[in-house]
Amino acid sequence: MLCIVPMRAAIAVATTLLASSLAMTARADDASPWQRDGHSAVRLLAGSRSGAVLLGGIAFQLQQGWKTYWRTPGDSGVPPRFDFSKSDNVEAVTVMWPAPLKFDDGAGGHSIGYHNQIVLPLRIVAKAADKPVTLRAEINYAVCEKLCIPVEASAELAFNSVASTEDANLRAALDTVPKPANIGDSNPLTIRDVKRDGAKKVVIDVVTPDARNVNLFVEGPTLDWSLPIPAPVEPSPPGVKRFTFELDGLPPRAKPDGAALKFTLVGPEKSYEFNTNLE
Repeated sequence: MLCIVPMRAAIAVATTLLASSLAMTARADDASPWQRDGHSAVRLLAGSRSGAVLLGGIAFQLQQGWKTYWRTPGDSGVPPRFDFSKSDNVEAVTVMWPAPLKFDDGAGGHSIGYHNQIVLPLRIVAKAADKPVTLRAEINYAVCEKLCIPVEASAELAFNSVASTEDANLRAALDTVPKPANIGDSNPLTIRDVKRDGAKKVVIDVVTPDARNVNLFVEGPTLDWSLPIPAPVEPSPPGVKRFTFELDGLPPRAKPDGAALKFTLVGPEKSYEFNTNLE
């Protein structure tokens, strides 16, 4: 039986199919294919392109019970490493780190990182705002349950000028990155004071409305500093959660006096990053 479709209806159907096809193509172009190993997967995400500064991301999926590490892994673990040098029309890439979690490492210490899934936002600066940008990443990280397994992956993604379907996902990831703050700020969650107690001990007083769910991490001025995770002190003064750590793990001949330290304070809802020079 011959079926005749009116021209207007045919055009409408064709337009709908074309729009659907373009949407699927755009959605596919906003993320690179997952690169999978036995316990995790990783891929790149692209935000909408506007000007010379772009927002992207590295997305990780982790098998239940497995974790990966923050930029400073804690008492054990392997920090992720990224190489973007083979990218096209990219001047610089800055990796931004969502607030991490503290894990028991099974050896009497703690590691710092993420579980389930996480997106690390990327701030990408193009060399030329009017030319195509292709991000290429060599990604080296570790996934751990009881033992750690190194993973190497390569991913590539072009940034289009159309609106990205990953924009909301990337903005949500940005919201979890600790915000810059100053010691003594009036935030409900803040560091009130950092002081030395003798030659090697550092004491940090944190003001918090919920002392049970607060973690504090510290980093030295360079990657070869391996400072311990600050430990909570019990009992602490009223209205304060006190932390302390020893000035251990310094590189040879490094002196702590005046050293630039970075503290990351993680609460149940907010997190902040403080830069200070040790007295």
